[in-house]
Order: sequence, then structure tokens, then C-alpha cells
Amino acid sequence: MTDQWAVRPPHPALRQVVRRYIGYRQHDVTLAVHRGLPSRSVTLIISLAEPIRLVAGPGTEHGPLHRHCVVGGLHLGPVLIEQDAYQQGLHIELNPLGVRALLGVSATELASTTIDAGELPVPWARDLPARLLELPDWAARFDLMDRELAAALAPVTLVSEIQWAWRSMIAGHGGVGVTELAGEIGWSRRHFSERFAREVGVSPKQAARLMRFERSGDLLRGGGWHSLADVAALAGYYDQAHMANEWRAMAGCPPSTWIAEELPFLQADGSDALAD
Repeated sequence: MTDQWAVRPPHPALRQVVRRYIGYRQHDVTLAVHRGLPSRSVTLIISLAEPIRLVAGPGTEHGPLHRHCVVGGLHLGPVLIEQDAYQQGLHIELNPLGVRALLGVSATELASTTIDAGELPVPWARDLPARLLELPDWAARFDLMDRELAAALAPVTLVSEIQWAWRSMIAGHGGVGVTELAGEIGWSRRHFSERFAREVGVSPKQAARLMRFERSGDLLRGGGWHSLADVAALAGYYDQAHMANEWRAMAGCPPSTWIAEELPFLQADGSDALAD
């Protein structure tokens, strides 16, 4: 298999909403079904080859979803994607707190599902695959996304307390307790949890699970660890068994299976090119 990857941050004007752009091109892919893993990002995925074929997981409750451009909300289980031997596309990671400004819908409306981007109440998403495919390289494609997203960015009012809590959870990789966060804000635990879920689409406890899980995946991709117990400790799990249980719940397999089946097809920097 031969790979080409390109990763770039967005224009500074977009960085409160867009985490990064990831471009990918893969030839001779032998993995028939890819596990799209949960993460703390809402994802916009644009195929520049054959349509993305979601066959199980969020968004497939009424049958497989085959589209060139899809948006996936925060979710706590894997998305199974059938793969062709040739893959090319663009993966964009979005901050759930800011998605309404770009997509016209909230993170709560997107939670636990995947939809055709053409269903979004915004015009810019509808012809992206064709326009991106016309461009000569990843730099030009990322530049187009900067222009389109900057032009589409709408003013929205964010809850400052939830923004602070979200940033604190990211900084602590999900290790900051819900009671501690609520206390720092000056809200009750119940009120904080309700407001957080309304803005983010998942509860604070679920968000913490996503962040620990994403952290463990990043560590596994990056290498340099001596054992799965080391990864579990660094990711904030109680022990290796706790991490294995979370991987079975959120990836559909233990870490050892994912390492054997999926890791050779992914970037070391965490660029799981078909869905996080």
C-alpha cells in the first residue's frame, strides 16, 4: 500500500471552530472494513474518489449510507466503513461548540448520527467534492476550505462557562471531574451537566470518556510505549482492563485487535483519515 497524507491547521480566523484539515490518498488498501473511532470532534468527510460507504454504526439505523460528503456528530461507538483499494479525500475536524456557526445545526442535533452534508441548511457544502477534485494539490484544497468556511462563518452566542469547561477537559484529557468543573463555574452538578449536554451533544461524563479514548488512540499511533498498561496509565484509565473495556465498548474490539488490523493504515499523528 502507498500513502500520501497532508495535515494543516485552518486559517487563524477559523481556529475556534476548525481543529485541522487532513488530506489523504491511499493506493492498494487491503483492509476491507475500516473502524471509524469516536473522538471529541464533529467530522466533515469529503471523498474525492468513490462514495463513502457506511455500513454500521451511527447514521445507518435505516440502512447503509453511501455519500461523497458526510458529517458525523459526537458518538460513543464505532462507524464501520467499507473501503475500496483506492481512497482519496479530505477529513475536517470541528469543535462541537462552534459547529452551528459553520453548519447551521448544533452539535446536539448531530449527536450519535451521520448525515449527508447536502442535508445541511448551508449552501457551501453541496458541491465540495467536485470543486476540490479540480484543484491540483492539498495546499490549494485547504485554501479553498479556508475561504469557504470563513465566508460561511455566522455569528453565534456561546455559553462562556461551557467553553471554559470544554477547554479544561481537553487540557486534562478528560481527567477533570464533573463536580470539580461545576464547582469552579459556580453551578450545581445537575445544572452544569444539563447545560453541557445541550451545547455539546453528550454529557460531561461521556465527553470525558471520548477524550480519554482519543488520548489512548493517539498514544497507540505515536508509538514509544512499552506496554498497553503504560498507555492506559498515560491516558487516564484506572488500569489496562479499564482501557480494554472502554475500547470494546467504543471501538468494538480490544486495543490489541485494533493495533493489528488498523494501525498500519493510519498516520502516527492521529490522522485516522476516514472517521474519528
